[in-house]
Amino acid sequence: MKKNLIIYVLALAVFLIGTVEYIITGVIEMTAVDFGVSISEAGLLVTVFALAAAIVAPILIALTINVDRKKLLLVTLSVFIASNGLMFISPSYETALLIRIIQGVSGGIATVVAMAVATRLVEKEKRGRTIGIILMGLSSSLVLGVPIGTFFSEIFGWRVLFVLIGLLTILPLLFIYKKVPVIKEEEAVTLRMQLSILKDSKILTALAITLFYIGGYATLFTYITPFLQATSTLSITEISGILFLAGICSFIGSRVGGQLADAKGSRFTICLGLLLQGLTLIVFAIAGVNLFVLIFVLMIFMLATWSISPAQQLFLFTLVPRNPDIALSVNTSFIQFGFALGSGLGGLVISRTSILTLNWVGLGAVSIALLLAILLFKKMNSGIKTTIHL
Repeated sequence: MKKNLIIYVLALAVFLIGTVEYIITGVIEMTAVDFGVSISEAGLLVTVFALAAAIVAPILIALTINVDRKKLLLVTLSVFIASNGLMFISPSYETALLIRIIQGVSGGIATVVAMAVATRLVEKEKRGRTIGIILMGLSSSLVLGVPIGTFFSEIFGWRVLFVLIGLLTILPLLFIYKKVPVIKEEEAVTLRMQLSILKDSKILTALAITLFYIGGYATLFTYITPFLQATSTLSITEISGILFLAGICSFIGSRVGGQLADAKGSRFTICLGLLLQGLTLIVFAIAGVNLFVLIFVLMIFMLATWSISPAQQLFLFTLVPRNPDIALSVNTSFIQFGFALGSGLGGLVISRTSILTLNWVGLGAVSIALLLAILLFKKMNSGIKTTIHL
């Protein structure tokens, strides 16, 4: 019971971090007006967060791999809390970009460490669902954080949201301080050992899958509010409700994806999720003629995308069993690269063509991910058969 409570509190911390990362997608037009920039420029507030989490966070994780996980979690959460206060008073767009970098670094490290701590507290056969629970914290930021934040931003303004999230993050910080045990590596891990995993072609291919399927998702979802407005006559309040339903599906997807990965295997779950993700991006092209069809397709899109995440994390976890923290760190880094790729690519598409073409660009990225997955798993199956034959 105690371990389960710790895992859910860690998921809460990840939920708050995810809310801060994604909240810009719900209030992107407000921030653009507030700072006097275009929507595509406001999208960079998502991009720089993701890039900081993808580039700087894993470097710091690598340098602190032998540090007590609890201590590292407390420090990064404290920095994250402070950065939210700074966001409230940020006087300019350029300052906000800098603060988002700080949030990306601290939030990115805390997310990876929370996931690593959670997997250390459970048995091997429960790691898939445990990762799913932590990722449920991330996806539930879409269930509650983004839509509720979007709704209240109409009343209080978008800056107040960051103060509230910062204050709420104090709760898991205090719980972690009192309840999470000291967790350190039994044997010292060198930087060379960490970098060695990048020499494995299977790991590199798996990371590329993460990059492209997340990129395909973020290309559309970063700009989902203006996309829905362009394809319908929905008000901002109605869009908040749709985002809430979409978030529920992402929440369910994380949970089901973790359970399915434990039951049917990570490879099956990854391929199924990628296939559904690609199909929904195709259907988006005709879904706009009917509001209910559009909402249904968006729900399946969220369910499929988020079911892949725990399976992909578990797959990489099994490829690097001796140093799982490193595998989780690198994959989480590529998740953030995917968000940066998607949000940046989406902004480029909007500035040069129509926002209604975002789903086709996303489809291209997801198709690459599915092709890589098929080739990788086929190659691994061939290797197993050859070993058995010998």
